[in-house]
Amino acid sequence: MTLLGQSFFVLASFYFCTVYSRPTGVHLRNMDSFIRAVQQVEDSNPNLSPLALVRALRRTAGHDDAMTIHFLGASYNHSDAEVLETAILNASSFSFFDKAIHHIVTDYGEERGVVLTPDGTTVALAPLLLGIESGLKAHMEATPAAGLFPLTLGRMLGLSFLSLQDFPPSSRLGPNGCWDSVDQPKVFKLSWPATQATDALINGGMDGAILGMDLSSLPASKQPQALSNILKGYYSFNLHEGQGLDAVSSHISPRRRGISRSILEPLDLHSQVMETLALVWKLEKTEWIGLDTGVGNAVKDGLQAFVHKYWDCPQIIPRCQWGAKAHKGTPIPLSLPLQFLYVHHTYEPSSPCLSFPNCSRDMRAMQRFHQEDRGWNDIGYSFVVGSDGYVYEGRGWNLLGKHTRGHNAIGYGVSIIGNYTSSLPSRHAIDLLRHHLIRCAVDGGRLAANYTIHGHRQMVNYTTCPGDAFFSEIRSWEHFRV
Repeated sequence: MTLLGQSFFVLASFYFCTVYSRPTGVHLRNMDSFIRAVQQVEDSNPNLSPLALVRALRRTAGHDDAMTIHFLGASYNHSDAEVLETAILNASSFSFFDKAIHHIVTDYGEERGVVLTPDGTTVALAPLLLGIESGLKAHMEATPAAGLFPLTLGRMLGLSFLSLQDFPPSSRLGPNGCWDSVDQPKVFKLSWPATQATDALINGGMDGAILGMDLSSLPASKQPQALSNILKGYYSFNLHEGQGLDAVSSHISPRRRGISRSILEPLDLHSQVMETLALVWKLEKTEWIGLDTGVGNAVKDGLQAFVHKYWDCPQIIPRCQWGAKAHKGTPIPLSLPLQFLYVHHTYEPSSPCLSFPNCSRDMRAMQRFHQEDRGWNDIGYSFVVGSDGYVYEGRGWNLLGKHTRGHNAIGYGVSIIGNYTSSLPSRHAIDLLRHHLIRCAVDGGRLAANYTIHGHRQMVNYTTCPGDAFFSEIRSWEHFRV
């Protein structure tokens, strides 16, 4: 690691720290439990404003670092701070408020300060709450949301890009991880060593930027909802059969990648990150770091990796999250890039899945059928697209599937859950496959740029898959070939 990289690693430790301790996890770490704990505080303090509460949560979590104070002020400079802190600590034995909001990664690879959301993704609470506080403060003062990007994403991205600049850009972000249980989540273990911008931190940062912007844009005459209701509106929702995400115009968590892109992409992100780092250096009196000519290139390369991984690519729910059983036998690696993509529908399950629990149940049912009834080593598909806004990992990018007889070694098999003989998948599900998963595969070097799309029925003579309606749809796609 270069001297500059070492300096940034030390500096970053002020914001996101790794601790060495035995793993603990006696409380459920999900968003529903966090919202209930917030609501308990609100119920015991009926006149409590959401801004006062989120400030008190910041104080309880010890998040009064120099940059946060620069933009939001010190949380302890408010008359009701001590009373609220006592109310918070007394309101719940959950201990989210004094421990779980503070983000740390232990030497065991456990990421704390994160919660499992109802849509199956994992979110860090710290950047989420900072974004909400920035938006609420801007609404109260009738000013733009100062510091929204630096506090939610800019600081963590910049520090991660620079602390790991000796590594490939794609290795400076992430990773994701897995919960010990999605029903009773207590411990979240990362899949490989943490960067300064884990997937949970980035999810929380995107959500904080979205909600902060929404709150700052409220009309002056409209009062913000209680914090618990802000969170419920974004994370706790029901999609309706026949409509799904296509009918949703409000901002909800499965749409975080597209919404955050629409908000942030018009900005000059390179300049935004560089300005954020300059402020970090000024506050920490380390302006000399900015003199290094490699800083700009490190940020540029890192942002390209960020855009690819978190905006171009869809969120993929990993096998461990939907409850996959182990692959039987020894998996066979693919030789990449592949030349073909084969489109399927599941037929059974015949109905689109509209929630993480239902899509996960369908994934387990298909894997069970493929392994037990058909005698295959694993679920056959490479990936499966739900109508809940997410792609589910099957065999994945690197392992041979069993989806298209005689062609498994030269192409990916992707299926959308449902029977599309007489009706189409939701437009959102189609876009996930056509415009996101495929682009992710090509840009990531897994699918050749001149790839070919076929429907399953074109390769074998015993099926109508992917259904008449869906097959008519894919015939119009650019890379489809007869």
